[in-house]
Amino acid sequence: MTLQFKPIHPIFAAEADEIDLRNVFDETMLKDIRKALDHYAVIVFRDQKMSNDEHLEFTQRLDSKLHTQTSLSVMTKNRFGNEALSDVANVDENGQLMAADDRRRMGNVGNRLWHTDASFVDPPGRYSLLLGKVIPPVRADTEFVDMRAAYDSLDSVVRESLEGLQVHHSIIHSRQLLGFEFSQTEKDRLKGAVHPLVRTVASSGRRSLYLASHASHIIDWQLPEGRLLLRDLIEHATGEQFIYRHIWQPNDLVIWDNRATMHRARPFADMTYRRELRRTTTLDIALTA
Repeated sequence: MTLQFKPIHPIFAAEADEIDLRNVFDETMLKDIRKALDHYAVIVFRDQKMSNDEHLEFTQRLDSKLHTQTSLSVMTKNRFGNEALSDVANVDENGQLMAADDRRRMGNVGNRLWHTDASFVDPPGRYSLLLGKVIPPVRADTEFVDMRAAYDSLDSVVRESLEGLQVHHSIIHSRQLLGFEFSQTEKDRLKGAVHPLVRTVASSGRRSLYLASHASHIIDWQLPEGRLLLRDLIEHATGEQFIYRHIWQPNDLVIWDNRATMHRARPFADMTYRRELRRTTTLDIALTA
C-alpha cells in the first residue's frame, strides 16, 4: 500500500489518505510518513481512535526518543502517569472544567503564544503528534507557520546577517511574558537551552528559522537589540501567507516537524466547553545546525 498526501495549503501542510496508524508497523510506510513530513512539515490524519498507549507506541515507531521534560511535568503530576504524554486539556483529574485561576490552566494559556515544542531543552523537539480526543462544539483551532518558507522569503542580506547566531530558549521566559511565575525549584529544573537561529533540517536539507516565544535572547548581543530582532523575525514569519489554520474534528491526529514550524492554540470559550487533546513529542537526537 502506498500512502497518498493531499496538500491543504499553498506552501505546506497535507492531509493523508484514510489509514489506521495503530496498524502501521511497516518500516517502508513509516519512512514514507517521515518523507512527507520533510516535504509538508504538517500532516493531518483523520479518524485516529488511539488509546493513550497506542498513541505512545506509534510515536516511538515513528521516532523513538520521547520528550518528557515539559513545564507542566515540573509543576504538577500528570493525570495519565506518563510524562511523555502531554495533557493538553482544560479539565482536571476528575474531568471537571478547571477554574479560571487554576495554575495548570494558566500554564496552558501560554500555548496561545507562537512556539515550537521542546526548544527549551537540548536536544530539542523533532516531531509532535497531537490527538483530538474531545473537541468542543465551537472553533478551537491550532495555527501552524512554515518557518522554511519564512526564511526563504527573507532578503539575501538579512539571511546572511543571521548566519552563526545562537539563541537561548526558555519556557520561563515565554510564560513570564504573560505574567506567569515559577518557584526557584522550577527555575532550577528549567534552565533552557541554546540553539542556532537558522538551522538546516537534517532530513530534508532545507534551511529554517528556529525561534518563537521561548526564544529569550541572542547570545553575545545586547538584550534589547536581540529581542527586537527576534520580534521582527516572528512578525515576518507569521504573515498570513505562511499560516495554515487547522479546524479540529474528533480523532484528528496532527503531526508536525518542530524544526520547520511554529504553532499556537487559538482561544475559545474554555470555561464553558471541554477540550481534551493528547500530545507526544520526540527529541531531535540527530541535531544539525
